[in-house]
Amino acid sequence: MPVQTRPPIYIYTDGAAAGNPGPGGYGAVLICGTLRKEISGGFRLTTNNRMELMAVIKALEAIKWPGSTVHLTSDSSYVVKAVNEGWLQDWVRKGFKGKKNQDLWERFLPLYKAHNVKFYWIKGHDGHPENERCDTLAVEARLEENLPADTGYEELNTTLTNNLYDEQ
Repeated sequence: MPVQTRPPIYIYTDGAAAGNPGPGGYGAVLICGTLRKEISGGFRLTTNNRMELMAVIKALEAIKWPGSTVHLTSDSSYVVKAVNEGWLQDWVRKGFKGKKNQDLWERFLPLYKAHNVKFYWIKGHDGHPENERCDTLAVEARLEENLPADTGYEELNTTLTNNLYDEQ
């Protein structure tokens, strides 16, 4: 039986938050051969870095073939450097002590490990068509009405605020 080879998947992502924290959104474009898929969503209170990472997570969750070759392009230095420069490995080894977005990074890790993912950084708002499309998707998503809670962000910050007042 011949080995079936699948074409690589090209993913472009972006995240946006107004106010940082504020209403936020993410957008992703996935391209595989002649197939193209766009995904987006938003949250009522979140941060830009969370939305950058959420775009990556949602894109990887959309892949149905384990072991896919993925070329992921993002304008987020935070996300790309965390993976490419080994920051994430250090955070995991140290139990994420004091690191933000632990909930999302823990959600990201098994998705990342399920595929052969290479990360590439691109300058944002520099005219790259797919990056510009992702930005549009992210901004439109954060402008939607009745956005859901980013529970990972809101619960953590409620706990921190309550602890702060309890200590006074």
